[in-house]
Amino acid sequence: MFSTFSPLFLTDLGASGALLASGTTLSDGSSHDSGQFVSIFWITLVALLSPILSRLTGKKIPDVVFLLLFGLLIGPNMLNLASSEGGIPLLKELGLGMLFLIAGFEINVSSLRSRQGYSAIVTWVACFALGMAGAAVITSFSHELNTYIAVGVALSSTALGTLLPMLKSHGAAGTPVGNAVLVHGAVGELLPIFAISLLLSSRSPGMAIVVLLAFMVVAVITALIPHRLFAHVPGLRQIMAAEANTTGQTVLRLAMFLLATLIMCTALFDLDAVLGSFAAGLILRTLTPPAALHMMTRRLEVVGFTFMIPLFFVVSGMGIDVSAVVAKPLGLLAVVVGILLCRGVPVLLAEHFFDTRSGLTTRAQKAQLALYSAAGLPIIVAVTEVATSSDLLEESTASLLVAGGALTVLLFPLWALGIRQAFGSGQPVQQEPSRKEQMNALKAQRNAQTKLTTGMIPVVRLKSQSDAETPSDAEAPADAQPGSAKTTSSAKTAGSAEK
Repeated sequence: MFSTFSPLFLTDLGASGALLASGTTLSDGSSHDSGQFVSIFWITLVALLSPILSRLTGKKIPDVVFLLLFGLLIGPNMLNLASSEGGIPLLKELGLGMLFLIAGFEINVSSLRSRQGYSAIVTWVACFALGMAGAAVITSFSHELNTYIAVGVALSSTALGTLLPMLKSHGAAGTPVGNAVLVHGAVGELLPIFAISLLLSSRSPGMAIVVLLAFMVVAVITALIPHRLFAHVPGLRQIMAAEANTTGQTVLRLAMFLLATLIMCTALFDLDAVLGSFAAGLILRTLTPPAALHMMTRRLEVVGFTFMIPLFFVVSGMGIDVSAVVAKPLGLLAVVVGILLCRGVPVLLAEHFFDTRSGLTTRAQKAQLALYSAAGLPIIVAVTEVATSSDLLEESTASLLVAGGALTVLLFPLWALGIRQAFGSGQPVQQEPSRKEQMNALKAQRNAQTKLTTGMIPVVRLKSQSDAETPSDAEAPADAQPGSAKTTSSAKTAGSAEK
């Protein structure tokens, strides 16, 4: 009885969801679009359930995978409970922009100028060329060049934003493996974004370069304006600091303004919005004092991962064509293997045969780096959307690429964790720091705290009750000030008494 009831129940549920998602018409003939709110309800529900289920699996299955799977479930290709119509696409674009703003903010550009950074850049170029060549050979050169460029970008990307929480939970953050993943991940996100904007443009290559350079000039000007304002407008820095921890939230509003400005510029230049979002993250990092980077990252994650970024992944899952994935299981397997061969293997070979200055000494460490670097999803979603909108890829092929990217995010970090647990981290046991080293570290931390207000975006630490009760040096009595005559005399008297 239950076996008969269940399909009927799902059919009725899908029909009800489709009716609600289509909206209703009032008696006076006006349209009340309830479908968007129904879609938002289902999207926020699965966004809430995904991290809970990820935690129940011990974080072995990432939150992103659950978001895509639930999006596939509630989307029009299965239960049809939610649709991506009305204002949902705009929210999805904002979620994509927020995702790459955070990714750009995480990148330390100075690390890309090192020998390890140059090696990562050369390795990515080889991965990109290998992906293009592989796609061309498999399809017998039956498609145009831009199609192979899109596939090459998809097969050579790295999901840095998705990998960061995994590295922390796996205990790899701060290790040579984790640091190498950050470098390859930065290159695996930055260069594909430039490739999308430059190579997948409808313009000629020369005009595309001119437009890209013009956008870079605008981005530099956008970065210089806040620096100049903070330096020359009296009191602006103090106002930003005073409102940073209030309902004004000036720092986060500045971040959103940068995001909106550069996305607008990409729209005016007819470039992909991902480029503007990434540039906004890079600019925001230059405006943030080094000691405040961690706190700023946490704030951006709160803004992004609360609603907009989960919505982006859920709506992306809603667009996956289930029939195409089910009809071609070997095609899905080919995508996963292709990503591993085009991205993971070149990284492994580069670490094995060349001195990349990564600090990786064992084969296990190099294998972990290769697996982490081959996990790619956000760039795959972005490039497939651009390619399908330009008729470079069919919907079925794009669905296979996105589903394959989701599998790489699920499988490759798990395999890397298994290698780490089987062979160890390969790191020497760190000795406990000496007393002098501890005092120097404490002194450096205090100096960093005092320099927070000297940056372009000052950060104010809220005073606790104990801080309020403790008088500052300026409020202390004159005879208690350091260096005063009375204090010096008291110190001498105490010294004599001690002798």
